[in-house]
Amino acid sequence: MTSHWLVKSEPNAYSFADLQRDGSTVWDGVRNNAAALHLKAMKVGDEAFFYHSQEGKEIVGIASVTRTAFPDASDPTGRFVAVELAPVRALKNSVTLADMKAESALKDMAMLRQSRLSVSPVSDAEWAAILKMAGG
Repeated sequence: MTSHWLVKSEPNAYSFADLQRDGSTVWDGVRNNAAALHLKAMKVGDEAFFYHSQEGKEIVGIASVTRTAFPDASDPTGRFVAVELAPVRALKNSVTLADMKAESALKDMAMLRQSRLSVSPVSDAEWAAILKMAGG
């Protein structure tokens, strides 16, 4: 059974277009303990919405987990992990933070309740609602 996630990145640091260009990336640098636990729970084949934070504040694409948690080479303490992601597809229409906040089906979404988390789970119902908002 696959799970769904949401990962955030500032588009000027690493955008969904960068992921599409690169074909895959190591998702590292996560230093929040709760977000790191989410990385550890990811399985190969799980999918994640790619959210542009700071600029845009919108879900713009879908990525797939291609490698499960491994030591984050950017962490000198050795406490944190990274995963590898690959692009699946861009969304037909981006889904903005304002759109998500206005959608009652997303009122309990982890990203909206804990907005500072860079990695958060997405329920199957939330996944379906966002895909519908994005036009499929």
